[in-house]
Amino acid sequence: MQVYDPWGCNTGMISSNDFRTGTTIELDGQVWRVVEFLHVKPGKGSAFVRTKLKSVQSGNVVDKTFRAGESVQQAILEKSNLQHTYVESGDYVFMDMTSFEETRLSVEQIGKGAKYLKEGMEVNVIFHNGKVLEVELPISITLEVTETDPGVKGDTASGGTKPAILETGAQVMVPLFISVGEMIKVDTRNDSYLGREN
Repeated sequence: MQVYDPWGCNTGMISSNDFRTGTTIELDGQVWRVVEFLHVKPGKGSAFVRTKLKSVQSGNVVDKTFRAGESVQQAILEKSNLQHTYVESGDYVFMDMTSFEETRLSVEQIGKGAKYLKEGMEVNVIFHNGKVLEVELPISITLEVTETDPGVKGDTASGGTKPAILETGAQVMVPLFISVGEMIKVDTRNDSYLGREN
């Protein structure tokens, strides 16, 4: 397991002046990721840092202002590359590719990405104090279309879409010309169709 510390500032505390997009901090017992930040130096009064923070656990986004130079507890996260091996009793079982240890995760821990998991897929699991915070799937994955209305030849220009069920059970909207059995690429962040797999 490696410490996921993109800026090498593994000190425990971080100054609000050092916030960057992606910095993780602890506030009120939760882990937050800095989504946006802006250093403000008003003509009168003290400088401050205006931020947009996203809760790693719930996905909620809040606006918060910090004094310039204010110390905040940094959340030290650990990232493991795990491979999905099988499902048992509703839990998804993953194997650490270096230590071969197994980790069991529930659908709730994995989040909406669970619908894209198939055996053999590698994911990054982010831990904080030994607890799973989030599971990062590859941004783009290739899956087979198992159910959809028949493809319509020459229907490439109309721009219409139809629902398709993929081999993992996920449903995405695809162009009208896509048929059962085709391999398509999907963006796991927003469930969008990216194209056919060549």
